[in-house]
Amino acid sequence: MREQVEALKARPQARVLIIGGGINGVGTFRDLALQGIDVALVERGDYCQGASGASSHMIHGGIRYLENGEFRLVKESVVERNGLLKIAPHYVKPLQTTIPIFSTFSGILSAPMRFLTHKQGKPQERGAFLIKIGLTLYDAFSRDGGTVPRHEFKGRKKALAELPQLPANLKYAATYYDASVHNPERLTLDVLQDGEKAGLTADGTHNARATNYVAMTAIKDDGVELTDQLTGETFTFNADVIVNTTGAWVDMTNTAMGAGTSFMGGTKGSHIVLDHPELLAACKGREIFFEHTDGRIVLIYPMGDRVLVGTTDVNADMTKDAVCTDEEIDYFFDLVGHVFPNIAVSREEIVYSFSGVRPLPRHDETAPGFVSRDYRIERADRTIAGAQVPVLSLVGGKWTTFRALSEHMSNDVLAILGASRKTSTAKLPIGGGVNFPATSAGVEAWIGSHTSDSVDAARAGVLLTRYGTRAETVLAYLAQGEDTVFDSTAELSDREVAFMVEHEQIGHLIDVMIRRTSLAFRGLVTSELLAETAAALAGLLGWNEAKVAEEIGHAVTILDRFHGVQVQSLIA
Repeated sequence: MREQVEALKARPQARVLIIGGGINGVGTFRDLALQGIDVALVERGDYCQGASGASSHMIHGGIRYLENGEFRLVKESVVERNGLLKIAPHYVKPLQTTIPIFSTFSGILSAPMRFLTHKQGKPQERGAFLIKIGLTLYDAFSRDGGTVPRHEFKGRKKALAELPQLPANLKYAATYYDASVHNPERLTLDVLQDGEKAGLTADGTHNARATNYVAMTAIKDDGVELTDQLTGETFTFNADVIVNTTGAWVDMTNTAMGAGTSFMGGTKGSHIVLDHPELLAACKGREIFFEHTDGRIVLIYPMGDRVLVGTTDVNADMTKDAVCTDEEIDYFFDLVGHVFPNIAVSREEIVYSFSGVRPLPRHDETAPGFVSRDYRIERADRTIAGAQVPVLSLVGGKWTTFRALSEHMSNDVLAILGASRKTSTAKLPIGGGVNFPATSAGVEAWIGSHTSDSVDAARAGVLLTRYGTRAETVLAYLAQGEDTVFDSTAELSDREVAFMVEHEQIGHLIDVMIRRTSLAFRGLVTSELLAETAAALAGLLGWNEAKVAEEIGHAVTILDRFHGVQVQSLIA
């Protein structure tokens, strides 16, 4: 029995029902809960399983959107980036970014045409003059007390001294700062749990209820039909307002509600993760952000001891699963060779790949790279259980602006409900970002103070990275019983898995590998790890031997089909 589903069944109504558990749906859930609104959220898969979990792991202002004329979006994005560095410092980190530049004035004539027509045209690289203008504007949007340093330009000699693996025909290198989010899935969970906590009233009533693996499947005479994806059970639910934040599937969700729309025109973006020490060293801890020969803006940057390479931008076929193709992998290898010509990469060095569909608006003849990354909210009323129910559909949206977007969506909902805003989330710390150490020395001090006979420094460090300061709650939970660290990895234990089940809504074994830890992303999933984790989950979730085998098989299939990972055994 899943407590979250039972809570929805026990009280099958709320003021607001949110459909979709990506970052924008979860952000809206948190915001409404903080305003005292009775809100429920359902997600057909796991939280952050779709586009939110398949992003480039960047929190950025979007310098390239300046060329699209999206100045409002860039300004909002820069403000939100700076804000997330402060309120989510456990997951959002400053990212030094370097643009290698190979000409001085290239693109001056073509850029205005791209700006005016939003068409790619014949690819022509952007030279130093254009990039300087863009970075100057970018800095102008970031005048809030110096959250990140201003950009700087360096000539060929100094640039190659810093990054010697860049091509010899380099003319300049421009360096600026954005931010990265190494754990988007866990940040989404933190936002969700903040919402759940905000909705808990003094008398124990839960006015913010959320569950994964529950889909909206139809509109019935007595309300919205919800289907438990783990059991197949259905039940109806009613709300005064419905919010559709299902990303690229917004139109499909509206169709299931009996009112088809044509708002969306998502594009597919893929990435690969490499275990490549030479490429890692060449990046010198910074993102390399540049224009490839086809005009596509691409990136290479280190994440821990791995290197992320991305991304493509092609029109998506919503009838097919989004996977990283061989052609895309060849493209990534080509772009690595373009900027690091003396470094070879091969398929053997890929430890993980992922692909998602961006929730972009329908764009017809507009080239994918010029489709707006801004968002809008569409309203349509539906007759449900004899009442007119407003349905708000989110079209567009990006990771960086999720907090502002959620506030915007919540304001629209509040207006419909005749309620007023009680608080802003702009400066409200998120989850494990509360009191997170501000310096590396502070991190070391935290780890030292939480090391014990049962938890060594390495394990304490892993927990701090995984949970932020919520790791204190995890450590207290681990201390309440016998905790056995797995043989297959020192980064997970049976009691931590129990914590995840109790507090983080585990539906499948694969949830632990991909979205509760970074083990899959880093290529560390083995058959032994799957077996140990499944065994730990079995007693907690009531799995029998056949179910354990099914879950292991399901995890292997997901990793192979969608992430290019063939699970190996550590035992020869």
